Amino acid sequence: MGDLLPFPSRTPEPAPKPEPLWREVVGRELRGERLRQERTLADVAEQAGVSTQYLSEVERGLKEPSSEVLGAVHGALGLRLFDLTGRVTRRLGPMSGPVCLAS
Repeated sequence: MGDLLPFPSRTPEPAPKPEPLWREVVGRELRGERLRQERTLADVAEQAGVSTQYLSEVERGLKEPSSEVLGAVHGALGLRLFDLTGRVTRRLGPMSGPVCLAS
């Protein structure tokens, strides 16, 4: 018979942190801007023409807003699409790899 060889002890490498979904990053930016302006969900939702519940879900990254809804919300916050996408790009900048899009 042969000798038994012990397996070398290795600590498992931590799993890489998953890339954030685009809708999560956009939601954080919208919520951050709303809070900077000290506005309520109800106020922004009413001005944007969406329900408070839906806007809350968008801000939490649970819903993927259509371009029309996104336009209404960033407009209600006084942002241009350029401003919002620039902020999202800067937030994602240090990350490597593609951004996950979900529908």
